[in-house]
Amino acid sequence: MQKEELLHLHMLLVHIKRYYENSTGEEIPVEKYSSLYVSPVHIHKNKVLHKKAILTLGEEIVEYLHRQQNTAVGYPTSDVRTEQAAVHH
Repeated sequence: MQKEELLHLHMLLVHIKRYYENSTGEEIPVEKYSSLYVSPVHIHKNKVLHKKAILTLGEEIVEYLHRQQNTAVGYPTSDVRTEQAAVHH
């Protein structure tokens, strides 16, 4: 995947998080993602860091939604695993 595509995907995940938070009034905690100090506007950072940020942010969003058992999102409440959606190199 090209760096430009990673930056686009990174920004998309940030927008998804913000949209959910604005729609529900709930904040999605993303401590692991925040500790990476990589945002989509940090274009000078390398691909590896952006890829790690994407995977971390995605995982934290999915874990939060799973814990909420949010029926509006349509996730099944049974054994949802993030491994099934893992990105392979």
